[in-house]
Formats: sequence, structure tokens, C-alpha cells
Amino acid sequence: MPMFVDTSPPGHCIFCRLVAGEIPAARVYEDALTLAFMDMGQVNPGHVLVATKRHAATLLDITAAEAAAVMQTAQRVARAVQAVFDPPGLTLLQANGREGDQTVFHFHMHVVPRHAQDGIALTWPRKEPGAQVLQDYARQLSAELARGNAQ
Repeated sequence: MPMFVDTSPPGHCIFCRLVAGEIPAARVYEDALTLAFMDMGQVNPGHVLVATKRHAATLLDITAAEAAAVMQTAQRVARAVQAVFDPPGLTLLQANGREGDQTVFHFHMHVVPRHAQDGIALTWPRKEPGAQVLQDYARQLSAELARGNAQ
């Protein structure tokens, strides 16, 4: 992730100010729930951010309608990026919390055109806990979903 961290004081979210038109942005697309705009820290030409218009810090704070709208906008923008810049690959990236590498605490998704050796590394150490552990994780998550608490 980029080294940029939003240092705006509480209540002055940089993306909220951008949505409100208080600060300039290279806007790409807008609808009732989302705003797509060029990332100032372009990794590759066509790097776009898709944000919720309503302030919500993470994926866990947005509504189901907002989640659907962000993905629909991201797909629409990705098709435009593909048509205009013709990258050989695309990465969608969405981070939550400091430990998840989130740097601006307003829900957003990156639409990143990708090229060989473009400097982006999405790797992690592979941990293979075994089939029984995975089955236990799945059981716990399924039980939580069945209780309806994970909505």
C-alpha cells in the first residue's frame, strides 16, 4: 500500500471533503451512493478509487446497498479502464483497519490497472493449518451466519 496516511483531524475526513466538493478531484463517475475519482498517487495510469458518499470507515460500517453499489461502480470503472488503458491485468483492492493497511479511514476500493513488474506486490506467507482446522473455522463461521449476527 502507498505510504500516504490521511492526517485530517477528526470530523474532517479527506474523502468526505472531496465528496462535498470542498477539495478538488479528478472525478470519473458518480451516482447516488458512490463517487469514483483518480487516485492522486497513481500506481499505473488509470488507477481509480471508488468510495461511498456517506462516511463509513470500513467494510463493516457500510450498508448492503452501499457494498453492492461500490462493487457495481468498481466493475463499471474497470471496464472503462480496460477500454481506455488496455492493461494486461486489473486488481481490486479494499483494506480495513490499520493492520489491514487502510490509510484513509473512509470506505473505498482501488481499481488498479496492472502491468508486469509495476512494483505492486500482493504476497503473503502461506500457512497451511490442515483440513480439520479449516473445517472448524468453517463451522464457526457458518454458525455465526446462521444466527444472523453477521449481516
